[in-house]
Amino acid sequence: MGYFVFLPLVLPLTAWPIARLAEQHLHPRAATRLLTAMAAVMALCSTVCLALLMVVGTAQLPGNPLPDGWSDPEVRAAVPYDEVAGKAAIPALIAVAAVCARTAWHHFRLRRRAHRALTGLPSTEVAVLRDDTPYAYALPGARRDRIVVTTALLSSLDPGERRALFAHERAHLTARHHRYLLTVQLAARANPFLRPLATAVSYTAERWADEDAAAVIGSRRTVARAIGKAALLSRGAPVPALAGFAAPGPIPRRVAALLGPAPLVRHWPSVFTGVGLAAWGAAAGTAVSAMSSANSAVTMFVILQAATPL
Repeated sequence: MGYFVFLPLVLPLTAWPIARLAEQHLHPRAATRLLTAMAAVMALCSTVCLALLMVVGTAQLPGNPLPDGWSDPEVRAAVPYDEVAGKAAIPALIAVAAVCARTAWHHFRLRRRAHRALTGLPSTEVAVLRDDTPYAYALPGARRDRIVVTTALLSSLDPGERRALFAHERAHLTARHHRYLLTVQLAARANPFLRPLATAVSYTAERWADEDAAAVIGSRRTVARAIGKAALLSRGAPVPALAGFAAPGPIPRRVAALLGPAPLVRHWPSVFTGVGLAAWGAAAGTAVSAMSSANSAVTMFVILQAATPL
């Protein structure tokens, strides 16, 4: 197993270049899917390796319930610096489990609270709240998806901009953007080196919805104007975990992108470009991470099986 067990913990660094370049050079749909997949795989691999290290560390603790053979020198020899790495992995894995559970619980609690706030309103696709704060967001549900918008925001938009607003939020719901966002948030909690990918996906998901809205209403300029106006008026949705029309972030970049030509639909960039090299580098890092964690898991399983008395 050797040093391979540590590789998945640091290989997310190989995805940093593509996290930035994908925002600028890939279609938002392709960028969102690519970055989310990479983040999910790398987070899973690093968590697996932490778990393997924790087994070695836990087996060294007195009074642990693991078989005595798991603390034999032959088992510890499979992990470099087992005295330090094994014991350090215990609080690290506990912290990862705690922050991931807290993130998931916070996400679903906010969704329940948002649905509860709509109690008493007509069960239509669009829920209009009487509120002086202008905001709008997409609210996924188990039975029915809703678009939540306030009267303050609706009154500030003209009919074309309202169409852009609803098309944008429907795009969020149709593409299930909340799943991508939750996945990268959990990945970033599991491995802090994946935070740039989570930041990038929060932007590319909004850009994806922008492009889908522009295609539906047939005017990129109208969507850009609606986003800019909503951003100037909005103070942010009260449910920040959900995708919003004028969500906090690089609004000027979204507007500038909409005022330019539509991005090309290209699922994988050419290797002879900067973004292509970054994408292949990140793909290689993801593949090596997966192979390293799989190799470490199989090796540890064989060693522990041999060390366990029949």
